[in-house]
Amino acid sequence: MSIQIIIDSLFKGFGTTVAIFFATLVIALPLGLVFSFLQNSKIKVISGFMNAFIWIIRGTPLMLQLMIIYYGPGLLFDMRLRDFEFPATLIAFAINYACYFSVIFKGGMNAVPKGQYEACQVLGMTKSQTFVKVAMPQIYKNILPPMSNEIITLVKDTSLANIIGLGELLFRANSIRSITANIWPLFSTGLFYLVFVGVLTILFAKLEKRTNRYR
Repeated sequence: MSIQIIIDSLFKGFGTTVAIFFATLVIALPLGLVFSFLQNSKIKVISGFMNAFIWIIRGTPLMLQLMIIYYGPGLLFDMRLRDFEFPATLIAFAINYACYFSVIFKGGMNAVPKGQYEACQVLGMTKSQTFVKVAMPQIYKNILPPMSNEIITLVKDTSLANIIGLGELLFRANSIRSITANIWPLFSTGLFYLVFVGVLTILFAKLEKRTNRYR
């Protein structure tokens, strides 16, 4: 196997890793916000169910959830889904990270003093106006540090998708290792992850620096 083929394979795997990362964020961030609203619901059945669901998801390994979603349909309904690796990965990752994001969103919301909500009501502002114009800027400042940690963790968690045979970066590097009996592709994956995490770290540091100006 030539070096060029190996490099092309690693870059293709990295592309799949990046696709998992961004697709998960696109779904998990708004879903996590919805989950946080449900957690704060005044209807006890809804808030109780949501809290129990989030407790289960956060209390079990992401790898286990991924395997259940991928193998579950075949074991329960005796059916085989073709090309289900990426959808299964996306479902598992989106639900898992939405639960973690919801806890962060909930903490950010609860950190906003209730007096500000009451003042907005006195001024005649609607609930949506209060949330967007008053609460959300403060929530953003509060959640940015923990949210950035979770997002950086997501970069490394994408490697779990190799357990179900999805051709992401680590899967391809390990396949090359098994064929060529050469370990350097595995070390190369570390470089890919380091660069990816490094870019995100710099980006979040700049965002946090900008928010600190207004504190």
